Amino acid sequence: MDALQPWLSREWLCTNGLGGFASSTLAGCNTRRYHGLLVAALEPPVGRTLLLSKLDETLLIGGDRLELATNEWHDGALAPQGARLLASAAMDQGRFRALFRGEGWEVEKQVWLEQGQNTTFVRYLLTGRLPSASLELLPLCACRDFHAEQRGTPGWQFASGPTSEGWRVQAYEGAPTLLIDADGPLAREAAPAWYWQFLHRAERERGLDCLEDLFRPAILRAELRRGEPLLLRASAEPEPAPFSGALERQREHTRLVLAGAEANSTEGQLRLAGDAFVARRSTPHGPGHTIIAGYHWFSDWGRDTMISLPGLLLATGRHDTARQVLATFAGLIDQGLLPNTFNEQGGAEYNNADATLWFFHALDRYLRATEDNGLLRQLFPALEDVVRWHLRGTRHGIHVDPADGLLFAGEPGIQVTWMDAKVDDWVVTPRIGKPVEINALWFNALCLMSVWARDLHAEDTSYGDLSRQAGASFRERFWFAQGRHLYDVIDGPEGPDSSLRPNQVLALALPFSPLFGAQAAAVLEAVTNALLTPLGLRTLAPDDPKYLARYGGDRRQRDGAYHQGAVWPWLMGPYLDAHLRIHRDPAAARALLAPLLAQLSEGPGLGCLCELFDGDTPHAPGGCIAQAWSTAEALRVWSNLHRPVPPAGGPEHLSGGEHARD
Repeated sequence: MDALQPWLSREWLCTNGLGGFASSTLAGCNTRRYHGLLVAALEPPVGRTLLLSKLDETLLIGGDRLELATNEWHDGALAPQGARLLASAAMDQGRFRALFRGEGWEVEKQVWLEQGQNTTFVRYLLTGRLPSASLELLPLCACRDFHAEQRGTPGWQFASGPTSEGWRVQAYEGAPTLLIDADGPLAREAAPAWYWQFLHRAERERGLDCLEDLFRPAILRAELRRGEPLLLRASAEPEPAPFSGALERQREHTRLVLAGAEANSTEGQLRLAGDAFVARRSTPHGPGHTIIAGYHWFSDWGRDTMISLPGLLLATGRHDTARQVLATFAGLIDQGLLPNTFNEQGGAEYNNADATLWFFHALDRYLRATEDNGLLRQLFPALEDVVRWHLRGTRHGIHVDPADGLLFAGEPGIQVTWMDAKVDDWVVTPRIGKPVEINALWFNALCLMSVWARDLHAEDTSYGDLSRQAGASFRERFWFAQGRHLYDVIDGPEGPDSSLRPNQVLALALPFSPLFGAQAAAVLEAVTNALLTPLGLRTLAPDDPKYLARYGGDRRQRDGAYHQGAVWPWLMGPYLDAHLRIHRDPAAARALLAPLLAQLSEGPGLGCLCELFDGDTPHAPGGCIAQAWSTAEALRVWSNLHRPVPPAGGPEHLSGGEHARD
């Protein structure tokens, strides 16, 4: 068991630009309900459904059966233990690559997804002295929402049978159909059977249902000949992408993502990591784009999308995609608010106060990069309507207080800021009142509206007055003189909240900041002394009685610690913006960013930056293995600090440089 632990503790991820993915541990042992070779996004970017959990491989050499698969069962037993034959496992430019080795032979396995399709390719290559070997494959299938676990019954068999070149599987009438085939001869034997009670250890650690049953419809066999690759395909598409050129198409996509950067360089790793989150989303007006908040379990969130857009799309030159994302979400604004989340059925929730304000920021970054005044002119009426809704009041108590021009948000039982953990009826950090980052974003939005109204010769010229009132009130009312930092929330049900949290750093980091001089320097010093770690900012000062040093345990324990001390890497982005603004020392900023960038090769997800870390050393990782805004902010800040020449083209053959606008 100890020898296998390194192969079981790290994970890989491949995505398809639709929200679908393939993922597992390096050993190929699924430790999460979200692991699988084909998690299809049937209603991109949601409707994610596990169809093929794994292919258990056995290599047949003479009379020997060498099992390459690894599985863990309900009682903790590991059988088989094919990971003992693993020589290496790594991500290789968007593909997962594992190398199995025995006496006189090596088998390389690669996995990738076709971009824009729910299709997974698996490639096997035999090398070494052995001229040939037989490969036996057991497809283990499911048909379930990726948040669930599958339970089989003796009376339930998936409908399945051979096609002219492969095997087709359907769990029940009306369910999506899975096709498994190969680009060479594939012997097929019907062998319907259930495999009972696989253990998903990561779900057990999270206090969730952790046992799954998988269905084997058939046994597939193929001959491996030295130096001749065998390519398998698993697809939920009515017309799967062809075998011919599959690897070349994947390499071409990677080449466009890298845009000239070396794959193993910091820039290359960040570009490849960031590409995983960009996905399609259908809108009432046609196809659009969005950003998945994190893998494995998040969909696209309005807040996360807007925070991530500058790093994932603008820093990489993907301006056309950025424009589509902005247009997609602008079409979803309702009562002055952007959606907070989408469920797997595509329904939108509007329980947030900040996603819309982050939209203003993302649009500003886009305009500075492109000078696309056509989009500004197109969206400006919607932006004016957003401000009007905030002035008169919208959902969840969100409204401007005319007495000070600041934005109030929240109501009992609802979480409307990014500190949004909720367990049943318990809102961990309700933050009802006037949260500091909401009002920093509101001030920034008003300043932008003043500039944009002037540029477009708009009739409404009140935005300047509104921003001046909000800015003056912010400096006066949020300043906590005793602690020499900002209140986290004012005008809440229990009075001002002086908890030292990182939200205040946004007041320094946004392009239009309400703070300057001694106040700004004092805020940065307080955040640095109490919240800064090598991997991001703590969400609460360690000397606070509510501080929780570790993130883990069941759902209540995890969510209780989510924003009560856990370190969030995405906050390193605004922190370094503030640091550069005050200290003007790029070398120091680069040094502060370096430990986080090292997580690309050291973290739990290969080539990924995770969601959060423990508040106390050694800052163990937690949450999602791949988080959009962690990656986006690292990429954005790295790009700013190194000032690379903008690429001539991205995955959409984009071009264009960065044009700062005063």
